[in-house]
Order: sequence, then C-alpha cells, then structure tokens
Amino acid sequence: MDSAAPGPTPSPQPPRPFSLAGKLAFGAGDIGPGMTANLLAFSFLIFLTTTAGLSPVAAGSVLAIGRIWDAVNDPLIGYLSDNTRSRWGRRYPWIALGALPFGLTFFLTWIVPGFQSEGAKFWYYVIMSLLFQIFYTVVNLPYTTLTAELSKNYDERTELTAFRLGSSLTGAISALALGLVISNLIQEPRQQYLVLAAVCSVLSVLPLLWCVVGTYPYAVERGALQPADDPNVAENLPFLQQIKIALSNRAFLFVVGIYLFSWLALQMTASVIPFYTTFWMGMKSYFLAALLVQGTAIIMMVAINWISRRYGKQEAFYAGIGTWIIAQIAIFWLEPGQVAALYLLCVVISFGVAAAYVVPWAMLPDVIELDELQTGQRREGIFYAFMTLLQKVGLAGGLLLVGYALELSGFVSPGVTQVAEEVIQPPSALLAIRVFIGPVPMVLLLAALVLAYFYPITRQKHEEILLQLAERHRSQ
Repeated sequence: MDSAAPGPTPSPQPPRPFSLAGKLAFGAGDIGPGMTANLLAFSFLIFLTTTAGLSPVAAGSVLAIGRIWDAVNDPLIGYLSDNTRSRWGRRYPWIALGALPFGLTFFLTWIVPGFQSEGAKFWYYVIMSLLFQIFYTVVNLPYTTLTAELSKNYDERTELTAFRLGSSLTGAISALALGLVISNLIQEPRQQYLVLAAVCSVLSVLPLLWCVVGTYPYAVERGALQPADDPNVAENLPFLQQIKIALSNRAFLFVVGIYLFSWLALQMTASVIPFYTTFWMGMKSYFLAALLVQGTAIIMMVAINWISRRYGKQEAFYAGIGTWIIAQIAIFWLEPGQVAALYLLCVVISFGVAAAYVVPWAMLPDVIELDELQTGQRREGIFYAFMTLLQKVGLAGGLLLVGYALELSGFVSPGVTQVAEEVIQPPSALLAIRVFIGPVPMVLLLAALVLAYFYPITRQKHEEILLQLAERHRSQ
C-alpha cells in the first residue's frame, strides 16, 4: 500500500504580537536608566558646584573622565554581550545581574564625603562615576539591543521604541517630580540630594527585573535569544574589525551625527536650566522648569509617533527640532521675572525633546538590517554600544564645555554653607549662562536637521531591505 504523498509544508506561524502588558514590560527596562541619566543631566553639575564644593572645571572634569572610560566600556560590553552564551540568551543575564549594583553605585554618587580638600572630593566623584557608568552600560546596552532582536517589523519597532522612550521619560519626569516634592519638604541641599538619590535608586532597580520577566517569553517565541549556532551572529570577527565595519556603514554615520548633535543640545540645555533659573531668573527651585521640559515630552511623543507613521521618521524629526529651535532663540531674550514665559517655552521645547528621543533610536534598527544585508551578520551590540556611548559623550561634552565656560566667565561657586540663589554673579557669568541655553544648542540642532535631510533609509528603502533579507533567508 502506497503511502500518501506528503502535503505542502505549512508556513510558519507569525509570532504573536506584543500585548499591552508585554509592551509595558519592555518599556519598563528604560525607567531606571531614564531616571538616573536625567538626574545627572539636570542636577549633577549644579550639585557638584553648589553643594559638594567643586569648581566648575573640576565638576565638568569628573564627567569627562568618566566618558573617556566609556570610550572603552561601552563597545567592550557590547562585544561581550553579542558573544555571551547561556540558557537565558545573550542579553538577559547582563540586565538581571547588573540591576542591583546599578542602583547602589548611583546612590553613592550623590553622597558628599567629609573630605576637607577639593582634590579628595574630586577623586571620590571620579571613582563613583566610573563605577556607576560601568553598571549603567551593563544593564542599559543589552536592554536597548533587544529592540532589534524582538521585532523585525518597521512599525512595531517604532511602537516598541516609543514605549521604551516613553518609559524613559516617565522615569525622567518622576525623578524631577520627586525632586520638586523633596526640595519643598527638605531645606538642606545635601539632605535633599541624598534622599532623592536613595528613592530613585530603589525605583531604578525594580523595573529592570519587571522587564526581564515580562519580555523573556516573547524572546523565546521569536528566537531572539540567538543561540551560539545562529549563523547570523558575528562571533568570529575581531573586535576592532567589527568597529571598522560599523563605522563604514554610511547610514549609521548619519544616525550617529543626528543623535550626537540633538543629544548634545538636549544635555546642554538640561545642564544649564538649573543655573539659568537660579542665577538669571532668580527662582528658588529649578525642578518645575525641568519637569515641564521632560514631563510634557511624553504627550508630545504621541504626536511624534503619529507623524512618523503618517509621513516618515525624517518628517517627524523636522517638525520637532524646527519647533525646538524657535524656542531656544526665544529663551535667550527672556528677562528676570518672566517666569510664565519661561514655563511656556519649556513646554514648547518638550516637542523637540520628544523627537530627539524617538527618531534616532527608531532609525537604528533599520541601519542594523542594512548592515546584515551588506555583511550577512548581525552586530546589534556594536551599533547600540556606539549610540549609548554617544549619549554619554553628549552629556559629558555638554557639562564639560559649560563648566569651562562658567569658570572663564568668572562664575562664583557658592560656599558649602551659602544659599545658591543669594550669590551675586558677574554679568559675564550671566551672559555665558544665557548663551549656553540659547544660541549654542540652536546651532547644534541646525546641524542635526541637515544630517536628517540627507539620511538615506526611507520607508520604501527599508521595505526593499527586508524583502532582500527575506529572500536570502529562504535560500539558506
């Protein structure tokens, strides 16, 4: 008796789409990094100069030394993450094991040690910053890499990116909201920062564990763990050669430039807002202005996401950054006491902040697929490592540049026992503060717009890349 002829091989079922709970769990992984990075961006320079007793140059140098280490730290951890082999995959062990040290080292960064010399304090903050940045990279780099591994769909990636960065902004504004509340309840600056750091440290660790538990089933279903025998994993190329290939990707260089210039503008604005509100506007707290910049950005991200879906990623970037440039020009001309106008401009700036958060990160997975098409291998860790590195370089570069500008302009650092807003600054220092919150970020944003205009991967180009990749995978 002849056996029946075999029927056609059934097509593999598409993976189940991310549920709302899955999207929320994925986004939760950026709450802690968003919270900690935002406090550093807005508060660390003014904390070091007005509370810890460091000069502006010494305070800026603390950040610069940390970023020199990051030049090695970020790509190295990206490489190690790409080549990690375990039953839990490449990324999840790093996130789970790094969560607790990440929170602990962040807390220690905000302690004012009892050292008498500025040099001893300087080295304390250098060491704490180095340790924190190591564990920040340990948890955040593998996490951000998951975006490209969990989904290959253009629109789903944009949505996951929006959830991730929306959660990052949620963490960011939560930290500022806590700062506003704590600054009203506690008058002594040292205690304010210490309590704020303690609360944020705890709130930074728990969402990372939620992310691991909530997204791991999706990673298993979609084959995102990428075992050691996955032919698409770059496991044999030398580290320096992988970096060379990443930098030879023309589209990636455009994304790098777009992100670098927009992030520099964001970090520079964030670091100067405390000085601008305190010493130019004469306000007692900077947390509300900072909160408006970050808080309304979550709402603005909905608009940016809609524009991106309807018209394209570049068009969304044009709308957000163009609006932001207008606000940066206006804020330079405000006079002391025009608090309502300041708050309005902070809301306008948030539209551009939303574009700076969403669009470059949404572009990066497309670049990774172009690299796979050109090389036959996937190197998510390397590409995401450079983007994460640039985020930190943007923060360091902005803070260091502002620190030197304040020092050269004659900025007067308040004594440990002085109230910052009661210190009279010379006109040269006030002008430097205004220049670095208006014209300088504006120039950086214009450079980002130019690069976005020439970015080569449109929606149509991305669809062509996916079709070619699908054809290649079917023939293997």
